[in-house]
Amino acid sequence: MPLPTSARRRPLAGAGLVLAASLTLTACGQVRAADPVAGGATSGSSPAAAPSASPSTGGTSPYVEPGAGDGAPHHHENNGHRQEGEMSPAHARDAQREADRVRPVLERLWKRKQWDPPAVRAALLELGYEEERVAPDGRRLGGTLTVRSMFPRYRDGGYVTPEGALVAVRVHDDACVSGFVQKSNYEVRATGPYPETGCFEPPYAH
Repeated sequence: MPLPTSARRRPLAGAGLVLAASLTLTACGQVRAADPVAGGATSGSSPAAAPSASPSTGGTSPYVEPGAGDGAPHHHENNGHRQEGEMSPAHARDAQREADRVRPVLERLWKRKQWDPPAVRAALLELGYEEERVAPDGRRLGGTLTVRSMFPRYRDGGYVTPEGALVAVRVHDDACVSGFVQKSNYEVRATGPYPETGCFEPPYAH
């Protein structure tokens, strides 16, 4: 026997409610398992991994962390090794004073095109610094100055070490002088120590 007209309309009305609810959830930025956007995600994926359709983003990637210097995804996570330690105000002044002593030496060497580590080390030792000595277990045994070659860089399918020298002076446990001199330029800064490289400013992560 044919169903009454009102009964035939009920499934359609129910489907309309489901569709409306789905649109409402999508507008709020919620990602559900049945959402086509999340269809390719694994069970361990975070909802934050899906792009937001909210017009308030203004075209900015939702993955960019607040304050990311270059706007790259996970900037702070990838460059956490470049976060400087905090210096006390007094130790920061001491580090700046030492940086002001080192800067003219590196400037002079740069103008003379002398940026190999032995030449840089010899010039800085003339300021009265002593080379830092470290025991095999990592204990510091004395001295404050370390000069080394530049960090290797990946280029043309392999790692190469650029010409130049990295300079580090440990002023206090929480205060350093970090610098470099190379063909293109030189730099000297007072800084807190870095998590992985101590007083040497580390390279950017790839």
